[in-house]
Amino acid sequence: MTAIPQGRTRRAVMVTAMCALAVTGTGLTGCGSEDPDAGTNGVGKLPAATIQAKTKKAADDAKTVRLSGTVVSNGTTYTLDMRLKSDGGTGSVTSKGASFRLLRVGEHLFLKANAEFWAHQDGKSGGKPSDTAAADKLEGMYVKVPTGDPAYKRFSGFTDKDVLLDGLLSLHGDLATDGHHDESGVRTIRITGDKGSGGTLDVSLQGTPYPLLLSRAGNAGTLRLTDWGKDFALKEPSKKETVDYGQQLPTS
Repeated sequence: MTAIPQGRTRRAVMVTAMCALAVTGTGLTGCGSEDPDAGTNGVGKLPAATIQAKTKKAADDAKTVRLSGTVVSNGTTYTLDMRLKSDGGTGSVTSKGASFRLLRVGEHLFLKANAEFWAHQDGKSGGKPSDTAAADKLEGMYVKVPTGDPAYKRFSGFTDKDVLLDGLLSLHGDLATDGHHDESGVRTIRITGDKGSGGTLDVSLQGTPYPLLLSRAGNAGTLRLTDWGKDFALKEPSKKETVDYGQQLPTS
């Protein structure tokens, strides 16, 4: 048996260790000449601005998406779990300890919450319902929100796929790529605005380049975007489940 020179053995060990560190650092690639974009959709090789344009187009073209996580707006943190399509959306919103469900079909927006939510809104705004009994009647019912009510403008955006994504998917500042990553088992390329201070976005390297994970600028929330193109039923609640509140809701 021919002996392997000791120097060569040491070099082999060092190369192996460096490869292991490279794999650990990215979770995706080896070292040497291995191509991190091999077998992908190829967007990882593109400039950051081009990647952003492609992922925005992919999001626009998709018929549906599920969006979950947190959004900070005007100092208020909202925890969302919404399923969206072009003509409406449905899901849950939690803010300041209060949870409620939203459902929009076309222009018709419905809000469903418990009695505590309605009683809290009454105490804050001084509007209807005027007592606990009235709040109890609204518990578990879908309350139809008038289009002219401040609550309509406040909440309908959470159910609007185009408006919500257009406002969320733009990174601020100079765009750059920030390596290959992994999001729930899917290989991604990360793009950043102003080295991350303007937000980061992980874009799928498998199949259509959908946005998968967004960290908003200024610590304004983190959102996961999943179930792209997976259809779901969207219909108005029955009359037995619905209350048409009338002129103004106690949510302003």
